[in-house]
Amino acid sequence: MRIYTSESVSVGHPDKLSDQISDALLDAFLANEPEGQAGNTRVAIETLLTRGLAVVAGEVRTEGYVDVAHVVRKTIAETGYTHTDYGFDGSTCGVMVAIQEQSADIALGVDASTNAENKVGAGDQGMMFGYATRETPELMPLPLSIAHALTRRSAEVRQEIEAKDKGPLLLPDAKSQVSVEYDENGRPDRINTVVLSHQHVDSLELSEVQAMVRDRIIRPVLEQYGEYLKGDPILHINPTGKFVIGGPQGDTGVTGRKIIVDTYGGMAPHGGGAFSGKDPTKVDRSAAYVARYIAKNIVAAGLAERAVVQLAYAIGVAEPVAVNIETFGTHTVDPDLIATRVRQNYDLTPSGIIELLGLLRPTALAQSPGLRKAGAAPELGGWNYHMTARNGHFGHSPFPWEDTTQSSRLLA
Repeated sequence: MRIYTSESVSVGHPDKLSDQISDALLDAFLANEPEGQAGNTRVAIETLLTRGLAVVAGEVRTEGYVDVAHVVRKTIAETGYTHTDYGFDGSTCGVMVAIQEQSADIALGVDASTNAENKVGAGDQGMMFGYATRETPELMPLPLSIAHALTRRSAEVRQEIEAKDKGPLLLPDAKSQVSVEYDENGRPDRINTVVLSHQHVDSLELSEVQAMVRDRIIRPVLEQYGEYLKGDPILHINPTGKFVIGGPQGDTGVTGRKIIVDTYGGMAPHGGGAFSGKDPTKVDRSAAYVARYIAKNIVAAGLAERAVVQLAYAIGVAEPVAVNIETFGTHTVDPDLIATRVRQNYDLTPSGIIELLGLLRPTALAQSPGLRKAGAAPELGGWNYHMTARNGHFGHSPFPWEDTTQSSRLLA
């Protein structure tokens, strides 16, 4: 028996809030470009959050205009930080903007008009990984799926309480962690331990917080995974005893610091780059998305029970320098043949990936903070980059890299 552990963080965690701000700004820059110009947009934005202050820095090339401070404040407020008593307030925090134009040296290798190959080149060097496993219906690792479900439920309960009681009890910052026992065949068998730390108002006693989190968040989620409830799992709820100071007041947040939460919970390799705040010419992001797409389609097509896809790129060069497939002995077709089929069926240049997955055409840009009309509620369906920064970049059906309807392409 082995125990594997994954964690997730809520939308109010300072690092995850930094990711959301960076991606809300990416959505805004893409949406505000003149008609047909989004392909010329270049965005690489980092956000740092600390007590009372948001700092946005990076490089952007755009023909449109974005009110950066407005998008930052709207994102913070929609996450739940709407009062100084919560440790952070989108309407009163300082916003410092230090955005400059993209380096002309980088543009020289990326833009098709100046690239030596006359193709859009990779926006950076590096290696990217995609993963899929039959452990869950969404083909994601079980510990991470449960951890994400806990943080999603956390946000729902927090909003339910605030709407009913006309005031908050649980606050936006939270972290979950789930440990699952795996049998000798490498299959998940039993949920062993659940950890959930949740920020709360000072008036609540520890016992009240623990009961609320246990009964309204943990139990409903674990019931969805009943086949793995063999005996009562160990629960650690706010194990430090108090969690009132949270969010950017309690811990500085920085874009790109939750890359394992964003991907596969430590159950698969990870490349060197983060995702949020980067336009899709940055293969740190787009190639990781297409690697997930390929891995998921390999598993969906029945070519393996578990698969890792590795891609590698050189900056300014369109074609990947390497494509590797690992199936951990679960394949029904030789992995080298699978890799050949991948090469034959998919254009893995930045332009090819962007076109395959529609990465310049998010279908729900109007839902992004700062773009919605005042008071308008988000519509269901579609996707945007801001959504990817909330609860993991993989395993959610609206994202185009999760589609498996064309998996039969890999069968021949």
